[in-house]
Amino acid sequence: MAQQQQISLPAKLINGGIAGMVGVTCVFPIDLAKTRLQNQRSGQQLYKNMMDCLIKTVRSEGYFGMYRGAAVNLTLVTPEKAIKLAANDFFRHQLSKDSGKLTVFKEMLAGCCAGMCQVIITTPMEMLKIQLQDAGRLAAQQRVMPSVVATLKMGGTSAVLSRAYNTSPAPQVMRVSATEITRELLRTKGVTGLYRGLGATLMRDIPFSVVYFPLFAHLHQLGQHSSEDPSVPFYWSFMSGCAAGSIAAVAVSPCDVVKTRLQSLKKGANEETYNGVVDCVRNILRKEGPGAFLKGASCRALVIAPLFGIAQVVYSVGVGEFLLGYTPHNIYSA
Repeated sequence: MAQQQQISLPAKLINGGIAGMVGVTCVFPIDLAKTRLQNQRSGQQLYKNMMDCLIKTVRSEGYFGMYRGAAVNLTLVTPEKAIKLAANDFFRHQLSKDSGKLTVFKEMLAGCCAGMCQVIITTPMEMLKIQLQDAGRLAAQQRVMPSVVATLKMGGTSAVLSRAYNTSPAPQVMRVSATEITRELLRTKGVTGLYRGLGATLMRDIPFSVVYFPLFAHLHQLGQHSSEDPSVPFYWSFMSGCAAGSIAAVAVSPCDVVKTRLQSLKKGANEETYNGVVDCVRNILRKEGPGAFLKGASCRALVIAPLFGIAQVVYSVGVGEFLLGYTPHNIYSA
């Protein structure tokens, strides 16, 4: 049984890192649209939907505007995906040692552990990415409402964190890098500044992993040629990753909205700040209604589905095993 085979953690980490880089490169513009749609409030809607957001982004910021924040995401997604995918394999392997078989509960437990491990990287990565992705929305809001001065509602606002947006009637977007934001957060808030929204990130990533990994495993198993030949065609791995990813993404979309709101340091005009998860949920319900928790849900599904589909295919290719000389390199299992 494959479940009883000895796994190589370094090889799995390499596979996960490569899978993350390939996947993120393909779907990052949709992720940017998701962040901007989630952050806009009722009555201040600059974008009607995902396509409208992407078109306006290209018009105002150019083609590469769709990749704002991609550098930090590509830098940190390597360890993030490596930890997530490798940890799930590791915990599944450990939990199946006794009986050689995984129950659904044990599969969910392995996913839960993987989700807890990944937030070490996910939280600061999302924190920095959101600031860079949302910059264009705030600048566009100032252009649409030139008489309104954007309010930066972060305690101890600094020159670096406040200069990204010019509050004059004709705003010029000043480029601010992830490195500058990181330095300023560490100086003013300490390490905890990078982990703002940790509770909401856990609330999103643990349920996601609990839903995604068991669902993917069962869908993937349906593609096996036979009980004697457990190999699965690469296209089936892709479809299984897409299906499981989109279902899990929509299921935890409300948590993703809360996380995005909490991690946005800069606020546009009349955009409130929140004192934790409970306060954020209460205010969104009161001011925007339950529908606000599904903002960007379709974008998130479109991001996560191909991201995990691509990631699972790349992960199963076995580049890590090949590089470390553990197994023969075979791209296609079909």
